[in-house]
Amino acid sequence: MSKRNEVVELGGNPIKTLYGWGIRSEHAYLAAFVSVGLVFLSWIVSRIKKDERAQSDRWGLFIGEWVAALLALGVALKHEEKD
Repeated sequence: MSKRNEVVELGGNPIKTLYGWGIRSEHAYLAAFVSVGLVFLSWIVSRIKKDERAQSDRWGLFIGEWVAALLALGVALKHEEKD
């Protein structure tokens, strides 16, 4: 059996798998908005801290990348819910 057939047998669609686990679009949207809050919190900490290293700014940028991915995941799960 080829590796491709194994993937198909295991599900192959991560969105359907997440939906099967009970994760809904609302969960992804909520996580995205929480991530936005974490970005602002990280920015505030970086302003207060006055450290030579901009570590908090870097964390804010890193967490900020999650927002787009979580919103896209929410849209994909919303499409799965409609099927």
